[in-house]
Amino acid sequence: MFTLARKAVEMLESRKAEFGDIRIIEERSQEMSVKSSRLSSLSDNVSLGFGIRALYKGGWGFASSSELNAREIERTASLALEIAKASSEIKNKRTTLAPEPAYKDVWQTPVLKDPFSVPVEEKLNTLFAVDRILAADKRIKSSFSRMFFVKTRKWYASTAGSEIEQALVCGGAACKAMAAGKNEVQQKSYPGEHSGALSMGYELIDYLKLTENAGKTREEAIALLTAPQCPSGEMDIILSGDQLALQIHESAGHASELDRVLGYEESYAGSSFLTTEKLGKFKYGSEIVNLVADGTLPGGLATQGYDDDGVRSQRWHIVKNGVLSGYMTNREFAKEIDMDRSRACNRADSFSSIPITRICNLSLMPGSWEYADMIKGVKRGIILENNKSWSIDQKRLNFQFGCESGRLVENGKVTKLVKNPVYQGITPQFWNSCDAIASHKYWKLHGVSNCGKGQPGQLARMCHASSPARFRKVRVCM
Repeated sequence: MFTLARKAVEMLESRKAEFGDIRIIEERSQEMSVKSSRLSSLSDNVSLGFGIRALYKGGWGFASSSELNAREIERTASLALEIAKASSEIKNKRTTLAPEPAYKDVWQTPVLKDPFSVPVEEKLNTLFAVDRILAADKRIKSSFSRMFFVKTRKWYASTAGSEIEQALVCGGAACKAMAAGKNEVQQKSYPGEHSGALSMGYELIDYLKLTENAGKTREEAIALLTAPQCPSGEMDIILSGDQLALQIHESAGHASELDRVLGYEESYAGSSFLTTEKLGKFKYGSEIVNLVADGTLPGGLATQGYDDDGVRSQRWHIVKNGVLSGYMTNREFAKEIDMDRSRACNRADSFSSIPITRICNLSLMPGSWEYADMIKGVKRGIILENNKSWSIDQKRLNFQFGCESGRLVENGKVTKLVKNPVYQGITPQFWNSCDAIASHKYWKLHGVSNCGKGQPGQLARMCHASSPARFRKVRVCM
C-alpha cells in the first residue's frame, strides 16, 4: 500500500504543497440485532478507499476516491491541491501546523480473538439466548439485543516523511428490556446506552456477560413499573455507570475540543465556555476533579498509535486538581494558541471524510473513597444509573440529563428504587460540588460509539472511564 501512497506524496511534493498526506483505509464492519424474538438487523460491509489532504499557501484542500490505483491517486492528489490553491485565495487566516516528527511505525489493537473469525450463527445464538431471558415475563413488551464489530486497516503517509500502518479493532454489545403496565412504560438496559463498546476482539462478549445479566435487566425494568416517582428538590447525588460517562462526555469532552472553543463548531452543536484565556486559571471543578485524556488507554475506543495528522498518541490533563489545564487539539488549532504540539485528536470516520478534532478517551481519575462510605455520607440523596435522555446548551454550560432509574439514599442508607429521575446543573458549579470519588477498584471504562460532529456529519468513538462520584446540592426533578 505504501507504494501507492508514495505516488500521492511525490505528486504533492513536486507541485510545491506546503504539506500533504494520504490515508488509505480498508474497513470491515458487522452489525446484528435481535428484537422481540426476531432478527432485527444483519449487515456485513467492506469499504476500501483513500483520502488526500494538501496544504498550499495556508489553504486546505481535500479529495477522496474509492478507486485504488496509481492513476487515480495521482488524479485525486492533483484535485486536492487545486482545491487547496482555491482555498488559499479566500482564506481568512493562514493555516500553520504545529511541529511533529516523522514516524515509520506499525501499531495494532491487542486482540485475543478476531471477531470476524467467529461465525455469524454463533453470534446470533448469543443474542437470541439473551432475548429469551429478557422476554421471559409477559410484562416485557419489547426486548432488544445487539452486537457490532469494526476492523480498520490504515496506511498513512505524508510529505513530512511519515509512513504509519495501523490495524484497529473494536466492538460493542448491549441489551434492553421495555416493560409496560397500566399507563406506564419503563426500560432498563445493560450495561447501558453508552457502556458496552471497547477496543478489543470477540473476548469482549465474554467480558460483558450479557446472558448472565439479562435476567436482572428484565426484573429491574418490571420493578420500575410500580416504583414511586423520583422526588423533586435540591439533594446530593451519586453518579455511576454510563451516566457519569455521559456527564464527562457532554460537559468536559465536547467543551474542551479546541476547534469548538475557537468558534469553528458554532453552527452545529455549539461552541464552548472554556475559552482560551481560562487555560491554567479557570476553576472548572473541585480540587479532587482530575480529567485525563489518554490516546493510549488500554481498551479505549479512541486508543491508537497515531491520529490522522500522523501525531503520536499521548496522555494529558484536561482538568488538573480542578483547574482547566488542556484541550483536545489537532496540528492546525494547536498552532493557533501557540501550543508546542498537537494532542493527537484529529480523526475522520472514513477515507472519504476530512479529519476533524474529536474527543479522545477522557476519564475522571479515581479518588480514595469506598463506595459504601460515600453513601453513608448522604443524608438525603439519590444514586443515578444508566442514561435515558440528555440536553445541554450551545456553550456546554446548562444541562439536564434523565436516567433510567434512581435509588433513594436516606440517612446514609439505600432505601428504595424510584423512576424517571432527572437532574439539572451548570457545568462549573456542578463539578465544583464534587466532594467524593470512589477508589480505583470501582474504576471502569464506558464506551461512546456514536458521537456526532461536523458538517457533513461524522461519527467517532471514545471511552470515558470513571468511578462513582458524589455531588452535593444538585437540583433533581421528575
